[in-house]
Amino acid sequence: MRHPLKMAAEALQTLSPRRALLELAIVVGFALGSKYVLDQVIWVYAGPISLITTLVLFSIYLWRRGGSWASLGLRKLPGLKSKLLLLPQTLLAIVAILACGNLAGLAGEQLGLWTYSQAPAGVEARWGNIEGNLPVYLLWLAITWTSAAFAEELFFRSFLITRFRAALAKIPMSEVLAIVFAAAIFGYGHFYYQGIRGLVSTGAIGIALGTLYLLYKQNLWPLILAHGLVDTMVFTALYAGLTGA
Repeated sequence: MRHPLKMAAEALQTLSPRRALLELAIVVGFALGSKYVLDQVIWVYAGPISLITTLVLFSIYLWRRGGSWASLGLRKLPGLKSKLLLLPQTLLAIVAILACGNLAGLAGEQLGLWTYSQAPAGVEARWGNIEGNLPVYLLWLAITWTSAAFAEELFFRSFLITRFRAALAKIPMSEVLAIVFAAAIFGYGHFYYQGIRGLVSTGAIGIALGTLYLLYKQNLWPLILAHGLVDTMVFTALYAGLTGA
């Protein structure tokens, strides 16, 4: 069996900057365009539906070109060491999400950009009916683990960072720029219902997770688990009435 890191390196080397830019333009354009259309009829679920649809179509494209998500980080953990590292790597990612999200939120409040204790109006409109509502709570948990944890990490970390790295391969600090650009798109993806606060906070989280994605040698599993667990804690708190939407 070929080593997954060699597969990832080979996949990146065979991807030309031109093709990487083309893939970015088409895939990101489709994701944003389909979300805009869905916003007009079912805005609450527009993000999850458009993102999963985009990933399904890109998966077909990858398969037809002889590729797979394994080369981008969605792979079996090779060896005992990587399995033992999964727990501490996941815990570090959880700390990174909570720290970056809260620090960015508090910094924005100090700068007078928003009131940290008051949830954006879009958040209330989207999740205000979760408290005490078991079917809605379970629905959002399902969305959390499919769309947020799994699909968002595939798209915003795996796809965007690898494609930006390939597109910017001839530019100094291409890895740093790839992380920043992917994080900016990640933040923008939350702007429509969280406003500027969501853009900044999730953008900061995106930088942290993008950095860990590369430090973890493009292993997505710790990020998927951390993302899902943090969102599960948030929705559980909303359901129990421990925090405002």
